[in-house]
Amino acid sequence: MITDAATSPEQELRSREVRYVLMMLMRAACIVVAAVLVAARPPLLWLWLTLCIVGAVVLPWAAVLLANDKAPRPEHQLRNRLHKAPQSHPDPEHAVSEREHKVIDVD
Repeated sequence: MITDAATSPEQELRSREVRYVLMMLMRAACIVVAAVLVAARPPLLWLWLTLCIVGAVVLPWAAVLLANDKAPRPEHQLRNRLHKAPQSHPDPEHAVSEREHKVIDVD
């Protein structure tokens, strides 16, 4: 990324949609490969079918989680925490006197 500017909501949504579609295409590929493997009956068929079935079950779950996951807010990014400018701590006595205190009278 060239700048520290946040991505626009449209760009973020588009990237999540693309990620979701790619993962669902991988799931479809797992199902097609499993069907081809059953027809071809290669050695270690049970291992390949297990891998394809696990992919077909886990990928939709991961795709939904990643599609609904937004980028972290700027204050939660580690990079921003490490590069924060040091803040001067005010004198405790001075800080108390600057605050505005509200007084509520019941009478």
